[in-house]
Parts: sequence; structure tokens; C-alpha cells
Amino acid sequence: MVAVECFAPYQKRLEEKKIRVCGVNIEREKLPFSDQSVDIIISNQVFEHCKEIWWITHEISRVLKVGGVFVLGVPNLASFHNRILLMFGMQPTCIQNNSAHVRGYTKNDFLKFLNSGFREGYLLQGFGGGNFYPFPPFLAKPLASLFPAMAVGIFFKFVKRKEYSGGFLTFARAPELESTNFYLGNATIER
Repeated sequence: MVAVECFAPYQKRLEEKKIRVCGVNIEREKLPFSDQSVDIIISNQVFEHCKEIWWITHEISRVLKVGGVFVLGVPNLASFHNRILLMFGMQPTCIQNNSAHVRGYTKNDFLKFLNSGFREGYLLQGFGGGNFYPFPPFLAKPLASLFPAMAVGIFFKFVKRKEYSGGFLTFARAPELESTNFYLGNATIER
């Protein structure tokens, strides 16, 4: 097991648990693994903090083996409580201007994003939800199971179906994204 973590206090905690740590800025650096060398990647409550999702997902797709598993957990922009907040003209809790979250996610939009950079590259093998505001735990758990797309957190299990050839970096250059400069590693954007 290898953890990718750039925050020194968390690195120390992981090392104390005898977990090998790679200190990598996932938004600017290559993952320190060979192409198609990793069996499973777990990212829980990370993507909402990152602007450079094209670069990060490029790197995940580069190092994950065909048949490998990618597990992702993110806050749900379309959760039940966020829908109510929006109905009353209030900001969703998972993406506020004065928070560390810079992106919001829904099930369908994340699937669209994955397909835009790696068409049919991932098979969604599992999808679930966790927690269901404003309900107490004894109701929240069954509600999240019944209506995962309305839960507070959403969790995906993907299996990589085929070899990856850099599609996330290509898509980040698309005309519809031209007003935003995304990090693409050594690749340059010609506009």
C-alpha cells in the first residue's frame, strides 16, 4: 500500500502506521508510478478541493492497470438538503465561496466528465450514497441506500476497461474550456 499525500502532518501519521508515503502535489506533479502499474486507486473527499481534475484524472488513468479499480468519494451537489437550499435561494453546503471546496459533483456530471476524457474507458461497477441530511442516522442510512443520488456523499467504483492514451489532456484544450488555463504537465496549449 502506498499513500499519496503532500501535507506533512498527514504524511507523518501515515508513516507512523507503516504506510509508505509519496509526497506529491497531485495538481502539478506526475504520480510516481509507471504506466499501468497500479491495481487500485482510492480517492475519498479529495476531488472537490482540486481545480486540476483533468491532470489528476489523466494521471490516475495513466498509472491504473486495465482491469484496475478506481474508487471515488465526493460531496454531492445534488443532495436532498442542497436541493432544498437552492429552492430557497441559498448556496449548497458542499460548494461555498468561503470554503476549501472549489468544485461540486453530481453522479451524472462526473460520469460525463470521465467519458469526455476517456470514452468508455471506465465501467461504473458500483454507486452508493452516504448520509442524508437533515434526517437522523436511523433514517439517513436507509434513505441514502434507497436514493444514493440524493445522499450527502456519493461513492463510485469504476473498473478501467482499456488502455488510456491521454484524452483528459486533449479534452482540457477543447474550445469550450478555452477561457480557463488548466495545468497539462509539459503539454502546451495552443489557442
